[in-house]
Amino acid sequence: MRSKGTLGLLIVLMLVGLAGCAGCTTYNNLVEAEERVEQAWANVETTYQRRADLIPNLVNVVKGAADFEQETLEAVTSARARATSITLSVDDLSDPAKVEQYLAAQQQLGSALGRLLAVAENYPQLRATEAFRDLQAQLEGTENRINVARRDYNEAVREYNVRVRRFPNALFAGLFGFEPRTPFEAQPGAEKAPTVDFN
Repeated sequence: MRSKGTLGLLIVLMLVGLAGCAGCTTYNNLVEAEERVEQAWANVETTYQRRADLIPNLVNVVKGAADFEQETLEAVTSARARATSITLSVDDLSDPAKVEQYLAAQQQLGSALGRLLAVAENYPQLRATEAFRDLQAQLEGTENRINVARRDYNEAVREYNVRVRRFPNALFAGLFGFEPRTPFEAQPGAEKAPTVDFN
């Protein structure tokens, strides 16, 4: 009788131990995936910051090199101010509304920059300025880095969300407070190529 009771106790202890090990492994995997999301998001913010840092130099070069359209320069400056005033913490990545607000501000800044670079084509003196060419090349490189960082972030979010939603991880994810994160989505109208019109 005692041996059956001892055997039952051992089985219960083994099941509890296995469940504990599975829980620890799942928790550690979720933490690892969440850290990848946070690192990818930090890379996105770094590239956005690089673009924001370049804009004052670009505006100053344009101001100094040409009698440029003041309205265009002011639009770029105000779009930069709006974009840098909206911050998105890692904890906000599970809130689609906050992510959308942040991305809308960055999209407005990108549009203002696109208009500035397109209008600058009308100024041969400006295009010939070495400083302008350098900044334009850096901005183009930054836009490419932003695209790469966004893609890396989306991949990290996809892996994380799969882990959070997959069974039995979903049980532990809910227990420990791991929530799905919001990936980047294309802005409405992004499927259309921009039109450059010099007339």
